Amino acid sequence: MSVAGKQPPPAPLERPGSLLVPTWTKTSIALLYDEVSENAYDIRLKLTKEVLTIQKQDVVCVSGGDHSANHRTVTLRRQPVGGLGLSIKGGAEHKVPVVISKIFKDQAADQTGMLFIGDAIIQVNGINVESATHEEVVHLLRNAGDEVTITVQYLREAPSFLKLPLGSPGPSSDHSSGASSPLFDSGLHLNGNSTNTAPSSPSSPVANEPKYEKRWLDTLSVPLSMARISRYKAGTDKLRSNAFEVLALDGVSTGILQFYTAQESADWLRAISTNISDLTLQNMKMANKCCSPSDQVIHMGWVNERLEGTDSSQLYKFKFLALKGSSFYIFSTPPVSTLDWVRAEKIYNLCEVLFKIHKLWLADDCWLQANLYLGIHQDFDLEDQRPYCFSVMVGHGKSHYFNVELGSDLAVWEKSFQRAIFLEVQRTGSKTYMCSWQGDTLCFTVDFALGFTCFDSKTKNVLWRFKFSQLKGSSDDGKTRVKLLFQNLDTKQIETKELEFQDLTAVLHCIHSFIAAKVASVDPVFIDSQSIARKYMYSN
Repeated sequence: MSVAGKQPPPAPLERPGSLLVPTWTKTSIALLYDEVSENAYDIRLKLTKEVLTIQKQDVVCVSGGDHSANHRTVTLRRQPVGGLGLSIKGGAEHKVPVVISKIFKDQAADQTGMLFIGDAIIQVNGINVESATHEEVVHLLRNAGDEVTITVQYLREAPSFLKLPLGSPGPSSDHSSGASSPLFDSGLHLNGNSTNTAPSSPSSPVANEPKYEKRWLDTLSVPLSMARISRYKAGTDKLRSNAFEVLALDGVSTGILQFYTAQESADWLRAISTNISDLTLQNMKMANKCCSPSDQVIHMGWVNERLEGTDSSQLYKFKFLALKGSSFYIFSTPPVSTLDWVRAEKIYNLCEVLFKIHKLWLADDCWLQANLYLGIHQDFDLEDQRPYCFSVMVGHGKSHYFNVELGSDLAVWEKSFQRAIFLEVQRTGSKTYMCSWQGDTLCFTVDFALGFTCFDSKTKNVLWRFKFSQLKGSSDDGKTRVKLLFQNLDTKQIETKELEFQDLTAVLHCIHSFIAAKVASVDPVFIDSQSIARKYMYSN
């Protein structure tokens, strides 16, 4: 059963207000959702700069007793007005324990100071009731006489619906019928079958009795350095409603953290994500101290990669991406030492990749699908339901398709790829590729200062040279051959140059990188104006 007995409606995706958010320190009540039992348990979350802590309530002995004892035995004296002063929920017929769901102020149970909402009833007058039904426990308590001794144990993981009243806020209307529901409060604050009509002494604690308090205790601390967040059910495209999971670098999971509203879920998601990003930035700064100026880490972080060849279920797997020096890295786990950088699953030259945004979530039912590059065909079906998607197109026509959790993450990746590629173009200065035409082996150079040059590979004689501004168009066969259309500055006529490359995609990406970097060096404002993700972020 879920928190309210049924699945809550899907939550609208939140839209972050800005790219830069201060580090969060945050505390609030949430739920820990068990996907197997479909029960949710009360927890308290504490967020600091470096750690997310999960706390669960427990009853602890603070004086006068055995601090390690799990069970408490309490004697209640039934009162003429108010009875035992408590209500219960649960029962074996629903595979949940019977727990105290209400304690009425200044009545018998409250006066003991030893009973708490969430206490599971273990025994009644020495009779074990752990396997008893709700009605059996109600009957036993009502007919136990004027003095009732119960043994209880606080249930840390009692489903929330056992502790929170789902029915009428008042007592059950008619107990004489004998009918009671394990999911609703059965009030035991009226007189049972008592033989004593005289007022009994209150069930107040005595001086030497132990004193108990309900406290929030730390049960799990998840370090946020290199941690990752997932809002999706494992192996599916199904978005969890108002819920997500945080996984530490070592794989330790918080479990499914569920929130009462979409706004609360969005606030916590943004807060945790911000702290993870801040710690990642610190790790980058530490790594860059050991790297040369030309080999600095520009950006890194977790993404979800769509697996190749998957069916309509669109399976994704966590990957860790990094932009460092001249390369784009794909890892299965983050690099934590200098040796780890050579162990990446994939390494690509930044001049030969193309970043492309595919989807942004703009409104409840509206997708923005954006193609940021003209002239290169892409065949992603885009049928999955994940927002905030981008691809990185690499050599030989291959691509990697990624998804991130927040729109702000997408904007940061777009800007970081742009910056890393521009820096690499400026560092490299030029790239030369072997090519051929009509049986001749040629060399084709893309130069940041000079533009395009083609020369004979043997004699080194320059066959032709054009500036970037002279390139007026291009077409290719999608395999190896490309036509470049240049305008002659003297005749104003268009000259067509045909070349054949072993890896045409890498060359086209390189041309795009150099031209974009050239434009950025002349007019950086124009490049920023083309950023779809950043436009989206600032407009919201």
